[in-house]
Amino acid sequence: MTIAITAATGQLGRLVVDELLARTSAEQIVALARDTSKAADLAARGIEVRPFDYDRPEALAPALEGVDRLLLISGDAVGQRVAQHAAVIEAATASRVPFVAYTSVLHADTAQHLAVAPDHVETEQLLADAPFAVALLRNGWYSENLVDAAAQAAGSGYVLTSAGDGRQFTAARRDYAAAAAAVLTAETAEAATYELAGDTGFTQDEFAQLVGELAGATVTAQHVSTEGHRAALAEAGLPDGLVDFLVSTEQAVAHGELADPASGTLSGLIGRPTTPLRETLAGALTR
Repeated sequence: MTIAITAATGQLGRLVVDELLARTSAEQIVALARDTSKAADLAARGIEVRPFDYDRPEALAPALEGVDRLLLISGDAVGQRVAQHAAVIEAATASRVPFVAYTSVLHADTAQHLAVAPDHVETEQLLADAPFAVALLRNGWYSENLVDAAAQAAGSGYVLTSAGDGRQFTAARRDYAAAAAAVLTAETAEAATYELAGDTGFTQDEFAQLVGELAGATVTAQHVSTEGHRAALAEAGLPDGLVDFLVSTEQAVAHGELADPASGTLSGLIGRPTTPLRETLAGALTR
């Protein structure tokens, strides 16, 4: 069985490769990378490296020849992702790949506020029409996404938020990587949808308290309206696109779109509890 991973030199891709190596042999893994020079260390570990650029659709199908299971890691080019994903799906179809797993976002089909959700919904629709089996890995927020906010809060003494008492359930990137590897190496590759999130959730007040404990400082949550949040971020000089993203994420939290209470799907897949937020933040704040 040959398992291929797109964006294999990225932050998530490398972790997936590590997890796959713990479950199968290097000879069964194919690392797909836009810049193969960045995958020299993977090749040194016995992994086959093939060039794979989402923006060169004509070259994608040959790179997927002989692949039995493919992990399509969603792109990060805003405004281009759906076209890029479509090119990969077409290439997988042409190369007769029988199984594709795709990294979507938590509750993509019902999220109304999360800015990244529409691209994932469109991609999921394309995958639904594809001739191969599909596993949707609907990843929740990465705990690592909160590291910068935690550092800023530790320095300023407050967390500016418009999420109210909404809870979010984050997990470490390596948790999601382990889940992807588990699905890719399962005895039977079956179509499924996995809503993946951390075991426990937290409010912004609890987040502020945790940051304060780790930083040895007093940190509080400063609650503002959506309009007030947007105005404060704009006044701080953030570009409009980033302001929209941050505010929409806060609204997603407020409406429960990044929450998955008590499902245990992620920890069930990886066979252990998810990494506590405290562990991720402690490693970053104490560097």
